[in-house]
Amino acid sequence: MPSAGTLYVVATPIGNLEDITLRALRVLREVDLVACEDTRRTGQLLKAHGITARTTSFFEHNERWKGDRLLDELRSGRNIALVSDAGTPGISDPGFRLVRDARSEGLPVVPVPGPSAATAALSVSGLPTDRFLFVGFLPPRRGARRRAIEALRTRSETLVLYESPVRLPETLADLAEALGDRSAFLCREATKIHEEYLRTSLKDLAREASERDALRGELVVVIAGAEASAPSTESPEVVFTRLVGSGLTRRAAVKEAARLTGLPAREVYRRTLPAEAAEGRD
Repeated sequence: MPSAGTLYVVATPIGNLEDITLRALRVLREVDLVACEDTRRTGQLLKAHGITARTTSFFEHNERWKGDRLLDELRSGRNIALVSDAGTPGISDPGFRLVRDARSEGLPVVPVPGPSAATAALSVSGLPTDRFLFVGFLPPRRGARRRAIEALRTRSETLVLYESPVRLPETLADLAEALGDRSAFLCREATKIHEEYLRTSLKDLAREASERDALRGELVVVIAGAEASAPSTESPEVVFTRLVGSGLTRRAAVKEAARLTGLPAREVYRRTLPAEAAEGRD
């Protein structure tokens, strides 16, 4: 039986085609197959660097069944480069399942690091970079999105989010309403011809987005984390009720109420959930 092939997870440019490492170019030349989110887009990158490589599509809607075929290729000894349309595969892009399944079989998986939109935006935002939380895309539906934002309200890390141009105005409005007027940064079309960087307050950023006729391109939003505050003087019952009303599950509300009030979670649970159960609430 031949030795297993290696799955290389290769980061590619997020815009400027020159933003690719020498190692990434060598790997793309040497592998037996390049699995790419869009063969046409990756084809442009390969052509720009004089690389003739066999490619195959690997995207969200064929990831499950195509992943099995790629695993067969690896088992047979062929080396594969996994790339996304831009940046690092698996970071809000297809790739996680393939990497997970390859590792579960003991197949070699090797990173070829490089560009990432999240870290590129964070590095030029002027906001703290020592601790940050990558949120990725928030839920598209407003109710679920507002619940997700509420769960982020007290996080002290710098927040890094992706968003589509269509949803950006609504998302920024929800963020400003829930998080308050924090420092914020918008990174649009990083490294591309029409790149734009805007550092302002979250409310002003929401206003700017709502007044624009159209926003296009890849967007990253960076938001300052919550400032440290003294424990809430409200009772855990009041805090719990407010959090549940905002859309958090009861269990999540107990945990957050405990953090806000400085009380043990067990004490908050004792003072809130039994009362809920007695009233026959879900």
